[in-house]
Amino acid sequence: MPRPADQPRSPVTPDDLDEIVALAVAALGEVPEAAWDGRAGTLEWDCWETVEHIADDLFAYAAQLGPRKPPLTSYVPFEAERRHSGGPANTIRADKAAGVAGLLQVLESCGGLMSAIARSVPAQARGFHPDGVSDAEGFTAMSIVETAVHMHDLATGLGLRWQPPAGPCARVLARLFPGAPSDTDPWDTLLWATGRGELPGRPRLTQWRWYGEPQG
Repeated sequence: MPRPADQPRSPVTPDDLDEIVALAVAALGEVPEAAWDGRAGTLEWDCWETVEHIADDLFAYAAQLGPRKPPLTSYVPFEAERRHSGGPANTIRADKAAGVAGLLQVLESCGGLMSAIARSVPAQARGFHPDGVSDAEGFTAMSIVETAVHMHDLATGLGLRWQPPAGPCARVLARLFPGAPSDTDPWDTLLWATGRGELPGRPRLTQWRWYGEPQG
């Protein structure tokens, strides 16, 4: 069932993001070089560019809160480029000459940027996102979703085991998916809420969104 409106929730924190990114980097560090050209689960992207996409999202979310007066109606206008039809439109890329270690350093660096921004901006800071003008907690939660669920895509494509801890998943659900059930496994529920899994007695989602606006 959804969380009752009068029930307090635990906030999503930069420590949560640090934990998820660290677990992702550790898991991906076990992947051999030859595996990175394969597709990331059901995505049209290969595994390398999926990691770039995660890093790009973390960078972009940090950027939305970076200006002294963050934009409330648009993204900060960094140039983004698709390198092939159907590929992710990224600002952030990893130099392939640096290998997988370099790719994972890019991911870790962008995660660190997002965490640092979330820790440093004032509580009243707001930035644009198409699913709701959001605050530092909201962008931190979005960063966790992007990392955790795309790691699920990567794990499917790479044959990895990936299951992030329940605590951050539950806090993200309460922050971004207030209508999601709270009496089911948090990771299974996050996969369901993002159209990647099923929950008993509930239809699989073919469309989904999160709610970025700050909550009381």
